[in-house]
Amino acid sequence: MTFSRSVYLLGAAITFSAGCFALSTEKIEHSNVEATMHIKTIVLGSGCFWGAEKRYEALEGVIDAESGYADGHGFKATYKNITDQSRRFDENNYAEVVQVMYNSNIISSKALLQNYFESHDPTQSNRQGNDIGTQYRSIILTTTKEQAQLAEQVKAEYQPLLSEAGYGAIKTVIKPLEGFVSAEEYHQNYLQKNPNGYCPDHATGVVFNKTKKADVDNSVLLTGKQIVVLDSREYCPYCEKFKKTVANNYKGSIPLTFRHADELNGLTIKSATWATPTILFLENGKEVYARQGYASPAEFYKALGAFKLGDSDAYEVAFNERTDRPYCKEYKEFKNTPDGVFVDKLSGEPLFDTRDRFNSGTGWLSFKHPVKNSVTKHKDTSWGMTRIELKSKSTGIHLGHLFKGEGPRGTDRYCINATVLEFIPRDKS
Repeated sequence: MTFSRSVYLLGAAITFSAGCFALSTEKIEHSNVEATMHIKTIVLGSGCFWGAEKRYEALEGVIDAESGYADGHGFKATYKNITDQSRRFDENNYAEVVQVMYNSNIISSKALLQNYFESHDPTQSNRQGNDIGTQYRSIILTTTKEQAQLAEQVKAEYQPLLSEAGYGAIKTVIKPLEGFVSAEEYHQNYLQKNPNGYCPDHATGVVFNKTKKADVDNSVLLTGKQIVVLDSREYCPYCEKFKKTVANNYKGSIPLTFRHADELNGLTIKSATWATPTILFLENGKEVYARQGYASPAEFYKALGAFKLGDSDAYEVAFNERTDRPYCKEYKEFKNTPDGVFVDKLSGEPLFDTRDRFNSGTGWLSFKHPVKNSVTKHKDTSWGMTRIELKSKSTGIHLGHLFKGEGPRGTDRYCINATVLEFIPRDKS
């Protein structure tokens, strides 16, 4: 059954409206009439509405989530007006909220409210993390008496769990919904329209269905270089995008591990941990530096290059298109390696096979051809010459050049800088 927005924006009247709609339609089955009675709305405020909207929509049983403004008086509710500095601590200011339409047969009002409390820090007053002001207050605006009773009950059940974890009193206000104003169109589905950012995750980590668990063992992260990516327990599209475009394909020699913000015990972290994803680059358990928000493959590998290669010839070759010195240390190490493959030093993706290697006498590693679909070709007019530059497809780092007809018996010669490669012996099993 399809509902117009004007129907479910009526909040408390939605059940009545749904019933009237069903009765006015000919030959409606009784079971369908009953089903519409379980379509409910509630308005929830937990800080910035951008991330909250998407997380609610990801819950099974939620039909729609819409960003907007509520619980304000005395002026027109617009984003410009509510964020004006003069209203930052105005008690009559509107709150940033999300109106959630859900099927209570699939997700109960209590389960939705539990998710709401778990997804932010309700002990903060007029703020969530770095977002400060009355528009960021924690608030529940109910549309039925049942919702109001459940909200008070869930709040009371959550307080001792928070207190046990060292948090203060819950500041969440619970009151009936008096009106809801839809936010500007550019705020709706904001995360879809802005795909390269982060989800503000202010969750305390305190959950209702608590199972006693030991601290995560981070001993393996205390030695050498490590990459730790902060993930969200709630749905985070930026985290999922990072996994799909970067993490799932990563084969580099520096281990990459996912953790939640409350699972960093034993590590020395200096950056804020409320944004997901956040990429932490660690050495011997201590943060060297971090990158907040979604990182594209090019951005991730540029950061990883600085972390792994540092101020080295390899970094200059990889990112500044420099060239190894002929007969460099790495060339001498790799020119006679046994059977195996040379991989991208950052991503671990195979680039060249020893079976295609030959001695060109030039002082640089030379190959007849690369591993299929592993390199890209680009026009290079530097140094007054026209050449074909070779880059790694997985990371975009500079590898060397292609010289047509300079290989054995007139074949091509792929002239490659050894400093940006690592060697992996072929698996004989």
